Amino acid sequence: MKKFLISTALATLMTTAFATVSTSAFAAKLGVSIVDFDNNFQTLLMHGMQDRAKEKGADIQVEDAHNDVAKQLDQVKNFIASGVDAIIVTLVDTNASTTLSEEAAKAGIPLVFVNLEPSDMKSLPEKQVYVGSNETESGTLEAFEVCKMLRAKGKSAGASAYIVMGSLVHQAALQRTKDVEQIFSTDMCNFIKVTDKQSSEWSRDNAQNLMTNWLTAGPAPDAVIANNDESAIGAILSLKANGVDLKNVVVGGIDATQDGLQAMQAGELSVTVFQNAKGQGGGGVDAALALAKGEKVDRVVYVPFELVTPQNAAEYLHKN
Repeated sequence: MKKFLISTALATLMTTAFATVSTSAFAAKLGVSIVDFDNNFQTLLMHGMQDRAKEKGADIQVEDAHNDVAKQLDQVKNFIASGVDAIIVTLVDTNASTTLSEEAAKAGIPLVFVNLEPSDMKSLPEKQVYVGSNETESGTLEAFEVCKMLRAKGKSAGASAYIVMGSLVHQAALQRTKDVEQIFSTDMCNFIKVTDKQSSEWSRDNAQNLMTNWLTAGPAPDAVIANNDESAIGAILSLKANGVDLKNVVVGGIDATQDGLQAMQAGELSVTVFQNAKGQGGGGVDAALALAKGEKVDRVVYVPFELVTPQNAAEYLHKN
């Protein structure tokens, strides 16, 4: 039986996770609940799932949860009632994962969490797995590069920073922020002082308003560290609108979206971290199909993060 792969580029890393999964076509019916179609990265994940499902000959029904926990639960219940072979979810609220797990487990239907970690990831029931990336890597890569860039700018005697967080009900936002704070507490980077941190709910518009409020209250920071590219772009728009020279501010993001990479090429975004939407989305479908066929899949499947700077940005332009 051939080993199944999340993607060609990740073949070596992912072989162990899916060692027993067949690549043969399986005409399964999958139900997918996505956090919010308006979220840039979530849309990329959805496209990755749809592309892989088409490739595998699977029927896929995708629903928009509109950032509503109750709506997402209803969608999962509806998938169960309609007799899908497996369910894929990107969580509206990390802490709501237990309820979804219980519903799927009672029905005996495989459940795959993608991108946003469930709160009970270490104790998921049988036929339930997580496919995503290890968030301890993302904020760490971002923050350490920001630290190095500030040092290169001669700011090692003291630098101020704002952290733009994602949604506070998402483990990713909490972990990425924790990673940043841990890096900034090290001997190499403790010259960076965080003036404030607030949530943008992953939104460009919210981040722009948040940055404008900060600039109204005080001077421009030396750095802005955002939990995602959309929020980083929002901060950039505010800095530009308020006459701040971006050459004097290091701005970091995460995801390496097309908009983020364009901002980097324009000299506005200093650093981002590539999160493989195709790998996560496609890997989620592969895992769901394998579980539906009764095959074994590792409970946690990680797709690595990768640091992106102006020096290697061109390599990532067509990856997400």
